[in-house]
Amino acid sequence: MRIAIIGTGYVGLVTGTCLAESGNEVTCVDIDQAKIDRLRKGEIPIYEPGLAELVERNVLAKRLHFTVETAAAVRNARLIFLAVGTPPAEDGSADLTSLWKVVDAIAPHLAANAIVITKSTVPVGTNAAVGERLKLRTGRECDVASNPEFLKEGAAIEDFMKPDRVVVGVRRPEVGNVLRDLYVPFLRTEKPFLVMSPESAEMTKYVANALLSTKISFINEVANLCERMLADVDDVRRGIGHDSRIGFAFLFPGVGYGGSCFPKDVRALASMAHAKGLEPRILEAVHEVNERQKQILAGKIERHFGAALKNATIAIWGLSFKPKTDDIRDAPSLALIDRLLEVGATLQVHDPEAMDHVRAQYGEKLRYAALPMQALEGADALAIVTEWGEFRHPDFQEMKVRMKQPVIFDGRNLYDPKQMKTEGFTYYCIGKTPVGVSSPKE
Repeated sequence: MRIAIIGTGYVGLVTGTCLAESGNEVTCVDIDQAKIDRLRKGEIPIYEPGLAELVERNVLAKRLHFTVETAAAVRNARLIFLAVGTPPAEDGSADLTSLWKVVDAIAPHLAANAIVITKSTVPVGTNAAVGERLKLRTGRECDVASNPEFLKEGAAIEDFMKPDRVVVGVRRPEVGNVLRDLYVPFLRTEKPFLVMSPESAEMTKYVANALLSTKISFINEVANLCERMLADVDDVRRGIGHDSRIGFAFLFPGVGYGGSCFPKDVRALASMAHAKGLEPRILEAVHEVNERQKQILAGKIERHFGAALKNATIAIWGLSFKPKTDDIRDAPSLALIDRLLEVGATLQVHDPEAMDHVRAQYGEKLRYAALPMQALEGADALAIVTEWGEFRHPDFQEMKVRMKQPVIFDGRNLYDPKQMKTEGFTYYCIGKTPVGVSSPKE
């Protein structure tokens, strides 16, 4: 099947590459000529495990193409996926400016049997609006489907190839059948293909992200209470997680969520509720708790050092919003960096993949270390923000030799407090009593 993917961001590039891997002829379109030139050379603009190899294989097999020519890509395509950005506006609603530009651009070139598919996360009602806009531009009814993505950064290839489910929103059964044929190769383990209205499909994406965000904010709020009550959040998490109604997923306390999806989708869903005259109190609380949680590590550091913080050197391990990605959008690390810079601390940072993005934002305000241990040289403390695998089993004795003071602020609870006490560290984490200090200060 001939497919056009409009937009070569995270979703568009992963979707196009995986569909090419299943035998389709896919053309990915972007207005950025430099980006297209890089992709043609095999240079991937994002870090996603396994993606570079898949792109290379499918380009060599001539199933995957990259172009800036929208008309040529769309003209012969049976399916046109819209995968452009829908960033948050100031009021939290989704900004659809790029989407409308793309709809107008593809309209003159759509084949009679073409199906336009919104892959971007868009407000409920966007499918209907796209259909009306295409009808106005083409003078005929056009099939428009919704197919929200549920990809996790760092595991996107696996998520696409072996999805928990595929959700499509259609207005005609025939369109659903075409999309079912497209996804059959990925559903061989009896995972469900769920057909519903476009409005329900659009809502499903927002609700899924909002509920996962809610679980994160809930356990973070519980963790903060555990510290005050001298309870251990990991014990509590185990105590509730074995309840089959609750489970363990997304119940790991930390310094808040970030990335391109959860923050904006929670706000967008709340904005939709306000537009319909509803008060989305839970959604607003989820967002507020998360924003507060991003400050939790800075607060611990400030209370530990007091006025001496302005002359302290703090090492930071982990800059991306989660491991196995270079994405720093809404990353908790940025909130920590901003607050520590504001009080005058010196920051030495390391991340396996996100250093270039952070350097582009902060320039020479930070010291950049190529290796984790290098970031510790002369540091008065270490703050851990992202749970990269290489941070889990460090040489603690080498850390003590390199650091000026053996103090760790662990925003991801990577280490056992008892071990840290034995190793001679002052250790603060999330939802547990700190060790190596005279009394809890939270």
